[in-house]
Amino acid sequence: MLEDRSFLVSRDYQRTCERESIWACMNYRLENGKRALEIEEEEEFNVRKSSKQSDPRDSTLLLHKVSLPPTDQSGSQRQAGDNSDSNSLFHGLDRDSSLHCIGRCSRADYGYIALWNRSFRSLVRSDELYRFRRTNDIIEHWVYISCNLLEWEAFDPNSRRWMRLPMMHSNECFVFSDKESLAVGTQLLVFGKEVMSNVIYKYSLLTNTWSSGMRMNDPRCLFGSASFGEIAIVAGGCDSQGNALNSAEMYNSESGNWQTLPSMHKARKMCSGVFIEKKFYVIGGVGGTDSKLLTCGEEYDMETRIWTEIPNMSPVRTGAARENEVPATAEAPPLVAVVENELYAADYASMEVRKYDKDRREWVTVGRLPERAASMNGWGLAFRACGHRLICIGGPRSAGEGFIEVNSWVPSEGPPEWNLLDRKQSASFVYNCAVMGC
Repeated sequence: MLEDRSFLVSRDYQRTCERESIWACMNYRLENGKRALEIEEEEEFNVRKSSKQSDPRDSTLLLHKVSLPPTDQSGSQRQAGDNSDSNSLFHGLDRDSSLHCIGRCSRADYGYIALWNRSFRSLVRSDELYRFRRTNDIIEHWVYISCNLLEWEAFDPNSRRWMRLPMMHSNECFVFSDKESLAVGTQLLVFGKEVMSNVIYKYSLLTNTWSSGMRMNDPRCLFGSASFGEIAIVAGGCDSQGNALNSAEMYNSESGNWQTLPSMHKARKMCSGVFIEKKFYVIGGVGGTDSKLLTCGEEYDMETRIWTEIPNMSPVRTGAARENEVPATAEAPPLVAVVENELYAADYASMEVRKYDKDRREWVTVGRLPERAASMNGWGLAFRACGHRLICIGGPRSAGEGFIEVNSWVPSEGPPEWNLLDRKQSASFVYNCAVMGC
């Protein structure tokens, strides 16, 4: 029944489907003699238990009114469920109605739902479910973090649970190369270099597996990027010789195709990217033969396919504020994020949160970063948008020991008051971080 199974399941998360309900799959004895929850012990589920408890989510209450066939009877009953019409997920409901029920469940439930039968498993592993969620604006944001070179974990800020992804398999060149990460659609892309060529590793949420072989039209590293639904744009960066680029590309996660876009006005690397009101912005970075710090940004309109330069859009301080500071190339790219079409930045040097005034085209300080948001010139500090909130991830360490903290702030609720979501031990800082919304 569970051949080729591979799902992320958040363990010890008191879900509504764990109560006495129609989800008899929780007590369903499988053909290999293991129960659904016992399978979580196997490596392929890669589940990490968190010590924190959270209130039950009520998303699966929609399913309690749906009639499912009993599963505690004969094997023929189970086989009938597995061989049933793939268009009929629930007894007495058409597929569209069934999809409405499942699509409104939390993503954390899908590992359990996949255990019911082949039809459910096929649905969870297809993009049909996530297309429905995207169309109906049902989006949950999970944070994907790498604190060890080839290891990634997913963090669900709603349940405050950690889930370990499968280990990446690559050579030593990739391990120690500069890497960028980007979440788009149901994919996590990790960009790096193997020997003399650039490589992209792709993690699929649908199959819980890594793959490689994808290539950009113009391979690059140290670029700015952002995603919007199923598409992502990468801009700038540098080629294999270290030369800054002014080219840009758009990636469609559903088709897997890369499309070359018009070039920017300025070549830049070590820049950042965001989407604001369906337009892509590349911010800051360094450019020119002398690696000069760029304070401007550029806006790309996807309808007109035109780039527009915007002065003073980078939050990086210049002039007297940069006296006695490290060279521009030693600093992390601008730490920027967008919540509800408002642009925010983390100033690691002053430990401040700043907001961009679009009308006046200037940055305004709105509050402080979390006290323990330590970094090395901005490296090791993650500052990301996660739905309606900002996420700041970092923490102190010494002599190879330490921990990271996940803090969140909802800008619509007032000045920065950071809420500690979770803390976990980590011998290293945050190498890469991306947020997947689907």
